[in-house]
Amino acid sequence: MTNSQLTLVQIDNYGPWTVTPNPRREMDLQTLQSRLFAELAQFVGSRDGYVFFTRFDNMVAITNGLDRADHALLQETIGNRYPVTISLGTGIDATPVAALEAATAGLQRAGSAQDGDRREVLAGEYLSEAARTDDDVRIAHFDVNDATGKYTDQLNEFDSFIQIEQGYATLMRYLREEHGALSFFVGGDNIISVCPAMDESDYQGAIDHVEADAGVELKVGVGTAATPHIAGMDAKHALEECRHEGTIVEVGHPAEGVDVTTD
Repeated sequence: MTNSQLTLVQIDNYGPWTVTPNPRREMDLQTLQSRLFAELAQFVGSRDGYVFFTRFDNMVAITNGLDRADHALLQETIGNRYPVTISLGTGIDATPVAALEAATAGLQRAGSAQDGDRREVLAGEYLSEAARTDDDVRIAHFDVNDATGKYTDQLNEFDSFIQIEQGYATLMRYLREEHGALSFFVGGDNIISVCPAMDESDYQGAIDHVEADAGVELKVGVGTAATPHIAGMDAKHALEECRHEGTIVEVGHPAEGVDVTTD
């Protein structure tokens, strides 16, 4: 059974800050957001987690393997390096969306995201080392079939973006509503989903739905492990198997001889 640990990262009082004392230059805000995301990605990624930018002022991380001390250190690091602070809510559940709802509730109980007095909240619960298993995290890595040939080399960039985003939006909604999975666009034509326990027919059903609804053809590799990093590498290898074999769904295992550990 999966056991996802999800962390909601929320910039404290960000909306009011962007217009105080006067509205700030948009590119300055975009630069801040991108650097902050990069900082979070490096910190969490170095501990085998994943972070996704969602709306930038709110970000979602899969943090299996990170404890309360890690989260507190992340807050301290951001507070020391940036003109904003972050609050972190963490939740645990077999279904990713339920874990995120628990994480969100912890922050909402502490006050509004635009409450000037709410700073660096650290709320929620964390998987103990004894409770962790090799089945905790399931990552599905989706890829658009021949995106370069169908879109990049045929359409202008904006129309290509529309096609791929339509596929992403359809998949995101379907997996959320049907299975409680959370899906994130990660650039190019790639989508990463953190999923509960699902079988191959569930993934095939999602792919069939996207093709019927949005006209976008997908394939997927799936991996399972104790941490997002190892599960994600497992999924990447499975996706390569799809490309090599011409299959649509592959549920994989770490390839022999491939180092999926971090330094």
